[in-house]
This record gives sequence, C-alpha cells and structure tokens, in this order.
Amino acid sequence: MPEYTIADFKRLLANHPSDAVLAAALTDERKGVQQVYRRYLKQREKVAALTARFNRHMQLERDFWAHGGQYVTGIDEVGRGPLAGPVVTAAVVLPQDFDLLEVNDSKQLTAKKRAELMPKILEEAVAVSLGVASPQQIDQLNIYEATRVAMAQAVNNLSVQPTRLLVDAMQIPVPIPQTRLIKGDAKSASISAASIVAKVARDHLMATYAQVYPGYDFADNMGYGTAKHLAGLQQLGVTPIHRRSFSPVQNAIRR
Repeated sequence: MPEYTIADFKRLLANHPSDAVLAAALTDERKGVQQVYRRYLKQREKVAALTARFNRHMQLERDFWAHGGQYVTGIDEVGRGPLAGPVVTAAVVLPQDFDLLEVNDSKQLTAKKRAELMPKILEEAVAVSLGVASPQQIDQLNIYEATRVAMAQAVNNLSVQPTRLLVDAMQIPVPIPQTRLIKGDAKSASISAASIVAKVARDHLMATYAQVYPGYDFADNMGYGTAKHLAGLQQLGVTPIHRRSFSPVQNAIRR
C-alpha cells in the first residue's frame, strides 16, 4: 500500500511540501500522482517566473530605500486617449515588505485580475491617492498638461510626503525629486500598482457614465473611439463628458 493517497499528494503538494513528500511523489508510479506532481512543477515554475519579474520591478524601489528614500511613490495615468471621460491618475507608496507578485502593468492584466489586485494593493500600500482631470480641464489645458495637473493632485493628496517620485515618462509640477521612466509601468512595481489603481477607478467611473449616457457603449469602450462610440456620437450627439477639443467630437459638433 502506498504511504500517501492521491488526495494526500494534492493537499501536501499545495502547501510547501517537504523533501520527503516530493521524493515520494517523484517515485510514485500511479498516473494520478504523476498528474498531481506535474501540476505542482508547473505551478512552481510559474511562481519562480513571477518572483523573478517582481524582483526586477522592485529594484528601483529597493535602491532608493537603501539610500534613505522612505516614501518612494509610483505615479501613473489612465485615459489620455479616449474621446470621453476624465484622465485618472494614481499615486501609490509601497511598503518595503510588499509581496504581491502578480502586480504588473495594468495593460498586461485582465479586468478580473485587476479587480482582484486592487483591494490587496489598497490593503498593503502605505498610502494611495487619486487625481482627476475633467474633460473640461482637458479641453482648456490640452491632454498633456491636464494629465500633469492630475498627477500633481494625486501626489498632493497622499497622506505621507513622498521622498522620490517614479513617473511613467512625464514630469510632474511638484517640488519632489523625480525619476522619469519610459514604459515605467513595466519597470517599477510602484508604477504598476498605480496603473492598476487608476485603471480600476476609471473603468468603474466609465461604467457609471454608461448608465447616465446610454448609447455610447462606455461600459465596454471606456470612452475610446470605437465604432459603437462613434455611431453614438452621430446618432445622439455630444454629452457633457466628451472632450470637445478632440477631432471626432469636434466633427460631431459641426454636423
């Protein structure tokens, strides 16, 4: 009789198995045990890859922490390209023991995974805040300057004073040392966390706007210029959340 049942192996391999359990699984010839063992190896490889990526993304933060930068802050934005809705920015200060391996550039994650990670980020973070630039501000200032204003708002709303800002390819108008990174949300865990927070917050807002302004498919396109959105502009006209300085909206106004 085998020492372990297949159910035993499922339980033991899912919870940091000992060397003895691994050796028993490796040498057990039962097909069911070998299937469980292969799943274990696959999961271990996945965790190893996530850990390696996570360590790369935490390197900047760890370097600044090692030199006295207690409140390293990642900032990112969501919504520069849409025809409707605000730009939403987020600032996130991570703790030095942050350990959410799956945090990554929000564009690389599914909506379900972003929704799962959002409350975990809020729970673990030292501080989180949002900034918003309305469609009217975007029209008045231009999209680049409105985004900078929203980023400054997110930084100024933090409950702690940042010692270093990590920013995705922009310069924020605040008197705090800044490191600008091209594609920063794929290089810094703090920026990745900020991108997730901003994305989830803006998507929720656009889903709410979809109920207020039906016919534009805002819940699915988040304000981007999809075929359904452009058809809504043609049939229904412009709403208060449309960016009138953007060409497709201007064309709808002129008709």
